Amino acid sequence: MAKNSLVTARRVHRVRRALKAAANGRPRLSVHRSGLHIYAQVIDDAQGVTLCAASSLEKDLRATLKTGANIAAAKTVGKLVAERAVAKGVKQVVFDRGAFLYHGRVKALAEAAREGGLEF
Repeated sequence: MAKNSLVTARRVHRVRRALKAAANGRPRLSVHRSGLHIYAQVIDDAQGVTLCAASSLEKDLRATLKTGANIAAAKTVGKLVAERAVAKGVKQVVFDRGAFLYHGRVKALAEAAREGGLEF
Protein backbone atom coordinates (compact mmCIF):
# COMPACT_ATOMS: atom_id res chain seq x y z
CA MET A 1 0.00 0.00 0.00
CA ALA A 2 1.34 3.41 -0.90
CA LYS A 3 2.27 5.77 1.90
CA ASN A 4 -0.46 8.32 1.10
CA SER A 5 -3.24 5.74 1.09
CA LEU A 6 -1.93 4.29 4.37
CA VAL A 7 -1.99 7.73 5.99
CA THR A 8 -5.50 8.36 4.66
CA ALA A 9 -6.74 4.98 5.90
CA ARG A 10 -5.33 5.67 9.36
CA ARG A 11 -7.04 9.06 9.45
CA VAL A 12 -10.39 7.54 8.44
CA HIS A 13 -10.13 4.86 11.14
CA ARG A 14 -9.09 7.41 13.76
CA VAL A 15 -12.05 9.68 12.97
CA ARG A 16 -14.53 6.80 12.78
CA ARG A 17 -13.32 5.24 16.06
CA ALA A 18 -13.87 8.53 17.88
CA LEU A 19 -17.31 8.91 16.29
CA LYS A 20 -18.48 5.44 17.25
CA ALA A 21 -17.37 6.05 20.84
CA ALA A 22 -19.35 9.32 20.99
CA ALA A 23 -22.36 8.16 18.95
CA ASN A 24 -24.46 6.64 21.79
CA GLY A 25 -26.60 4.76 19.28
CA ARG A 26 -27.14 7.68 16.91
CA PRO A 27 -26.78 7.06 13.17
CA ARG A 28 -23.90 8.70 11.35
CA LEU A 29 -24.02 11.15 8.47
CA SER A 30 -21.15 10.01 6.28
CA VAL A 31 -19.75 12.29 3.57
CA HIS A 32 -17.63 11.40 0.57
CA ARG A 33 -16.21 14.04 -1.73
CA SER A 34 -14.71 13.25 -5.12
CA GLY A 35 -13.30 15.56 -7.73
CA LEU A 36 -16.60 15.72 -9.62
CA HIS A 37 -19.36 14.93 -7.09
CA ILE A 38 -20.33 14.82 -3.43
CA TYR A 39 -22.21 12.04 -1.66
CA ALA A 40 -23.89 11.79 1.75
CA GLN A 41 -25.63 8.95 3.53
CA VAL A 42 -27.14 8.33 6.94
CA ILE A 43 -25.96 4.95 8.25
CA ASP A 44 -27.22 2.97 11.25
CA ASP A 45 -24.10 1.12 12.41
CA ALA A 46 -26.00 -0.98 14.96
CA GLN A 47 -28.04 -2.68 12.22
CA GLY A 48 -25.54 -2.14 9.42
CA VAL A 49 -27.99 -0.46 7.04
CA THR A 50 -28.12 2.80 5.13
CA LEU A 51 -31.23 4.72 6.14
CA CYS A 52 -31.10 7.34 3.37
CA ALA A 53 -28.67 8.82 0.90
CA ALA A 54 -28.26 11.71 -1.52
CA SER A 55 -25.64 12.69 -4.07
CA SER A 56 -24.97 15.20 -6.79
CA LEU A 57 -25.30 12.35 -9.30
CA GLU A 58 -29.08 12.14 -8.93
CA LYS A 59 -30.97 12.89 -12.11
CA ASP A 60 -33.11 15.74 -10.75
CA LEU A 61 -30.08 17.43 -9.18
CA ARG A 62 -27.92 17.11 -12.28
CA ALA A 63 -30.52 19.07 -14.23
CA THR A 64 -30.45 21.98 -11.76
CA LEU A 65 -26.75 22.08 -10.84
CA LYS A 66 -24.02 23.44 -13.05
CA THR A 67 -21.53 20.95 -11.59
CA GLY A 68 -21.43 18.51 -8.71
CA ALA A 69 -18.07 19.76 -7.51
CA ASN A 70 -18.87 23.11 -5.91
CA ILE A 71 -20.30 24.51 -2.68
CA ALA A 72 -23.75 25.06 -4.22
CA ALA A 73 -24.00 21.35 -5.03
CA ALA A 74 -22.86 20.44 -1.51
CA LYS A 75 -25.55 22.67 0.01
CA THR A 76 -28.22 21.10 -2.18
CA VAL A 77 -27.13 17.57 -1.29
CA GLY A 78 -27.01 18.49 2.42
CA LYS A 79 -30.56 19.81 2.38
CA LEU A 80 -31.79 16.79 0.44
CA VAL A 81 -30.22 14.22 2.77
CA ALA A 82 -31.60 16.11 5.78
CA GLU A 83 -35.12 16.09 4.32
CA ARG A 84 -34.90 12.36 3.65
CA ALA A 85 -33.54 11.61 7.12
CA VAL A 86 -36.24 13.66 8.86
CA ALA A 87 -38.86 11.87 6.74
CA LYS A 88 -37.46 8.56 8.07
CA GLY A 89 -37.68 9.87 11.65
CA VAL A 90 -33.99 10.57 12.19
CA LYS A 91 -33.28 13.93 13.86
CA GLN A 92 -29.95 13.39 15.64
CA VAL A 93 -26.84 12.09 13.91
CA VAL A 94 -23.07 12.21 14.30
CA PHE A 95 -21.13 13.79 11.45
CA ASP A 96 -18.53 11.55 9.79
CA ARG A 97 -16.22 13.61 7.61
CA GLY A 98 -14.03 10.59 6.87
CA ALA A 99 -10.56 11.62 5.73
CA PHE A 100 -11.72 15.05 4.58
CA LEU A 101 -11.09 18.28 6.45
CA TYR A 102 -14.11 20.16 7.78
CA HIS A 103 -13.71 22.90 5.20
CA GLY A 104 -15.22 23.97 1.88
CA ARG A 105 -17.70 21.53 0.39
CA VAL A 106 -17.78 19.25 3.44
CA LYS A 107 -18.52 22.20 5.73
CA ALA A 108 -21.20 23.52 3.34
CA LEU A 109 -22.92 20.13 3.28
CA ALA A 110 -22.87 19.94 7.10
CA GLU A 111 -24.31 23.42 7.54
CA ALA A 112 -27.06 22.73 4.98
CA ALA A 113 -27.95 19.49 6.78
CA ARG A 114 -28.24 21.43 10.03
CA GLU A 115 -30.53 23.95 8.32
CA GLY A 116 -32.57 21.02 6.98
CA GLY A 117 -33.35 19.78 10.48
CA LEU A 118 -30.55 17.43 11.50
CA GLU A 119 -28.83 17.93 14.85
CA PHE A 120 -25.14 17.18 15.36
